[in-house]
Amino acid sequence: MNEVEMSVEKHVFEADVAKLLHLMVHSVYSDKNVFLRELISNAADACEKLRYEAIVAPELLGSDPTPRITLTLDEDSRRLIVEDNGIGMSRDELVESLGTIARSGTRAFMERIEAAQGKDGAQLIGQFGVGFYSAFMVADNVDVVSRRAGSDKAWHWTSDGKGTYTVSAVELADAPARGTRITLHLMGDAKIYTSRWTVERIVKDQSGHVPVPISVIEKPGAEPAQVADGTALWTKQKSEISKEEYTDFYRGVAGQYDEPALTVHFRAEGRHEYTALAFVPGSKPFDLFDPDRKGRMKLYVKRVFITDEAELLPRYLRFVRGLIDTADLPLNVSREMIQESPLLASIRKGLTNRILTSIEKLAENEPETFAKLWENFGSVIKEGIYEDFERRSQLLALSRFRTTASDEKPRALSDYVRDMKEGQNAVYYLTGDNLAQLKASPQLEGFRARGIEVLLLTDPVDSFWVTTAPDFEGKPFKSITQGAADLAGVAKQEDAATPSPEASPSVTEFVNFTKATLGEAVSDVRTSDRLTESAVCLVAAEHGPDRQLQKMLQGAGRIESAAKPVLEINPGHALITALAAYPAEDREFREDAAKLLLDQARVLDGDKPEDPRAFAERLSRVFHRALKG
Repeated sequence: MNEVEMSVEKHVFEADVAKLLHLMVHSVYSDKNVFLRELISNAADACEKLRYEAIVAPELLGSDPTPRITLTLDEDSRRLIVEDNGIGMSRDELVESLGTIARSGTRAFMERIEAAQGKDGAQLIGQFGVGFYSAFMVADNVDVVSRRAGSDKAWHWTSDGKGTYTVSAVELADAPARGTRITLHLMGDAKIYTSRWTVERIVKDQSGHVPVPISVIEKPGAEPAQVADGTALWTKQKSEISKEEYTDFYRGVAGQYDEPALTVHFRAEGRHEYTALAFVPGSKPFDLFDPDRKGRMKLYVKRVFITDEAELLPRYLRFVRGLIDTADLPLNVSREMIQESPLLASIRKGLTNRILTSIEKLAENEPETFAKLWENFGSVIKEGIYEDFERRSQLLALSRFRTTASDEKPRALSDYVRDMKEGQNAVYYLTGDNLAQLKASPQLEGFRARGIEVLLLTDPVDSFWVTTAPDFEGKPFKSITQGAADLAGVAKQEDAATPSPEASPSVTEFVNFTKATLGEAVSDVRTSDRLTESAVCLVAAEHGPDRQLQKMLQGAGRIESAAKPVLEINPGHALITALAAYPAEDREFREDAAKLLLDQARVLDGDKPEDPRAFAERLSRVFHRALKG
């Protein structure tokens, strides 16, 4: 038995891959053609990686310097072969790349692909970087033979997608001189993928603009016929590119199956020259809220792929997909040098400005398209308000917000400032977890009575940017749950609730009693001019974080405990006047009432009573007293 025959290894797929393969094989997609786009995309990446490595090791190219992808059709044997002369894979790379999924987000992928139907499911395949496995949608067995450039060994990987795979050495005569050959043994209902007309149409529709020539061999032994010339789309003039071509390229570079909401294609000239082709996706990428918040822009030098890890955009634009191609860097530049390059800083600034300007134009000229873009990415763009001081005013003007006056349509801050009431001197906002809860907040009552619009902010990022954005057009931002409301300068509307009267002596005495009773549980107890319907509410002190931010910081372990709140009491509310009139001698009842008012305010604020058992006991005593009459 020779060395090659002895080298067969059998492996079991890691659990995530096994589950993924099961989903691929047993799920029904409206468009299985996506598998070919994914395999071609992988082949093109392998060719680009070889071009990069050949910069410092040109001998890797040998006598075959021109990259290519070849599709061989074998109708008689029901096979489709995808071959490239790219970088190839070693034995360890085969096991790592095809036996495991190292990329984060696999669990999220499983959950979403199980729930997806039709085209949505196909879209997810590319999004999660597991495109190779889509081959098992059409093949009941897949063989991969690969030889890494510069290696004198070749390897064979094979699997039926049912839980195991084998890796074995293979004779060099049976392997590509360099690169990877993938043979799909097609299922009976997938024989259509041996039709030249079908394959050529799919290539032109989905992969016609990869930067590597693609040829089709109609049957084994036939001459290859080129169906895509490998011309990089971004090198063409915008006038030469159709919307369909842009969409096709976007799907390949973004790994998405939707249509871009915005395409930005330009060439920068002057001190630094580069070409940019960037897309804002039409739907949310799966990794939009990845903790690392990495971008997904690729850097090319003279059409040679260099890296997809260069920070070409600020993190709040991480949803943008695309590439930058420049001739101003040496081909052998290191990734470390790239990050320190003044050119990169210039590109980052220019690209960021062009994308934000394009989004602004979209908002002006295509409001419906912009509204969808904002729905998908507004919560991410708002991160820039506190991260990008230079563009803070621009981002604030671009932002849209739900308000008490907007119903379902978000409003711009310029609209808010234009409609401010006479005597109003701040942009008021309320932060919380969901819109329904915010709309029911008692703190809104005094503002609603005066017709003052309030921003309703439900994204976690909202609690942070409002602390760093000092103002908009000279109007400061102010939380309605922090400090005194200061509403006396704005008149109430005619149909508003009757203004709360000044506190009577008995109410003033009860407020003082409540303050003494609650002690260290609150920082203060005072009458309120922001309440018109509710008896009580909680607000934060004038300085420091507002109530919602305190909750978030406490939940994240950033602070040990929230600051003591202020309890505000509506002096004209029937409950308060009745409690104030109760005999001072019945101290136990008055103490129960004071503590129940604090618990009531906590519940209205979305919290639980601090001591549920004590709350229940106090409530029982009050009920018992009421029933006794």
